[in-house]
This record gives sequence, C-alpha cells and structure tokens, in this order.
Amino acid sequence: MNQGVRPSLTLALSKGRIFDETLPLLAAAGIEVLEDPEKSRKLIIGTTNPDLRVVLVRATDVPTYVQYGGADLGVTGLDTLIEHGATWGGGASAAGLYQPLDLQIAKCRVSVAVRSDFDYASAVRQGARLKVATKYTSIARDFFAAKGVHVDLIKLYGSMELAPLTGLADAIVDLVSTGGTLKANNLVEVERIMDISSRLVVNQAALKLKQEPIRHLIDVFARTVAARN
Repeated sequence: MNQGVRPSLTLALSKGRIFDETLPLLAAAGIEVLEDPEKSRKLIIGTTNPDLRVVLVRATDVPTYVQYGGADLGVTGLDTLIEHGATWGGGASAAGLYQPLDLQIAKCRVSVAVRSDFDYASAVRQGARLKVATKYTSIARDFFAAKGVHVDLIKLYGSMELAPLTGLADAIVDLVSTGGTLKANNLVEVERIMDISSRLVVNQAALKLKQEPIRHLIDVFARTVAARN
C-alpha cells in the first residue's frame, strides 16, 4: 500500500474474535489482510485490495469511528451498538450509522449471573433492590426495568466475575459464550437477556459518496452469510 495515498475505503475492526471471524468474509471478496495484528504493532493495516485498509480500534470505539468518518465501515457487536446508541441518544441506530447486515459472527449472549449460593429468584420476586455490576448499563437498566426490579448499577470494565465474589454486587450482566469462566468462578447464569452477533455498520455519508465499492462488499458479505445458514 502506498503510504502517501489513503485508500478509498477504511474498515474498522477490533482485535480478537471479531477480527478473526471477519477474515473469511473478506476472503470471499478476494481480500486478504497483509499483516497479523497479534504480531504487528501497526494500527493501520493494508490489504491485497489497494482500495481497502483496516484500522484496529477498541471494540467499543468501532461505532464512533464509523459514525464520525474515521472509518467508512466497521464490524461491531450488537451489544456495543446498543450501548453506543444509548450514549449518543440514537438507540441501536445511532445517527450517521447504517446497519445493512447481521454478519452472524462472534455469537454469544448477554446474561445475568450470580454466585451459585445466591437466591436470585427470591430476590427478584420480593422486589428487593439488586446491586448489578456491568459495562452494559443501558441493556441492564432496560431489562430490569421491564421486570419491575429496582437496581443499583455499578459500571465496571473488566473482571466482572469478581464483583459478586467480593460483595461488590449481587449480580452481573455480561457477555457469555461457553459459560466456562462463570463456572470456574462459582457463578451461574440465571437469565438470558439477548443473543448477540456482530453487525456490519456503514457511515451514511460514505455510503452516498462511495456507493459502488461499499455495496459490492455488502453484497459479497450477504451472499457469504446466506450460504452459511
């Protein structure tokens, strides 16, 4: 990639599962990423398509980069989109973001978990105030409000499983994939709030200005997702 020329399309991805599971979608479009982000310190990576580059950002920042034009499109989890929309006052569809496709990758769920010896059903039924630790404050607030349960939300960004074990919180709301981490920390999943998968998000201005290459990617991704399901 010519470092002096910005490619016409910029795709925002986060390292880890979303990056790894996006690679086959790009491959279906004949595109390969030129470097392994786990081995490189670069935050901008070229691809075999000179018109497309990848920028590596934190998962929670992908919608912001796309919304404000730092990237033309990105891949992000539904959980991140909901929280981003709540922050910017746009629901799951924040202003400036177009969501054309559920990519059906990086699947997991948002669930409530408690210590195995905590009587969650009784606490909820009696309407007691629950202390809930989570980084998904909007999802948690809406879920418990719909149940008529009063909660005190404690925002944490990591090691969520510690909160019930140390008495910081009665419950946590967090992403669950296999449930192995919960089990290892003597926690149990007591309610499933929603299923999560990753979405393709596109900057609305970019969609108008760069319609042909973006539509091509959307179409290839859509065919690939449909072929898998």
